[in-house]
Amino acid sequence: MPDTSQDPPVEDQRFFRDDWYGEEITGRHYTRCEFHEVDLSEAVTRNSTFTDCVFGNVRFNASRHADSAFTGCAFKRCNFFDAEFTGCKLVGATFRECELRPLRVTGGDWSFAGLAGADLRSAAFHGVRMREADFTGANCADAVFADVDLSGAMLHAVKLSRADLRGSDLSSLDPVNAELAAAIVSPEQAAVLVTSLGLRVRA
Repeated sequence: MPDTSQDPPVEDQRFFRDDWYGEEITGRHYTRCEFHEVDLSEAVTRNSTFTDCVFGNVRFNASRHADSAFTGCAFKRCNFFDAEFTGCKLVGATFRECELRPLRVTGGDWSFAGLAGADLRSAAFHGVRMREADFTGANCADAVFADVDLSGAMLHAVKLSRADLRGSDLSSLDPVNAELAAAIVSPEQAAVLVTSLGLRVRA
């Protein structure tokens, strides 16, 4: 289990099958560390930073993260079932073969995040900055993107059926190359999508 009584930076260490279930990780700093098969289920991170770390087969089930950073981190085959991120920074983080349902994100910066092909059905993003994030081929059906900055995001072949997109920047969305059946948008967003189709709206 991690020692949270002090917060010396930890660099270039490898953690294998550590049991951090339910741990409270506050003010910790990890750089270029590797975490493999670590159990972080129901763990809580606060004001902690993980920089250029690798997470493989890590369980984040029902974990809670507040004002923490996972910048440039790589997640592979990790489970985020019922995980929650509030005010966190995941700039440049990549997710491969991860279980991301149901994921809840409020605030924070996920710009340049790699979510290509991710299964984000019913995930909820509120007030998140996701500039130039990669959602290529991601399944976001029934998801919520409320007031999300998606400017410059890669949205080719993204599935947004029945998704609630109100308040989000959809300037990078090509409705011809996305699934939008029954998606919910505001009148202003509808005008943006119509314009992207080359149409002009006149009263």
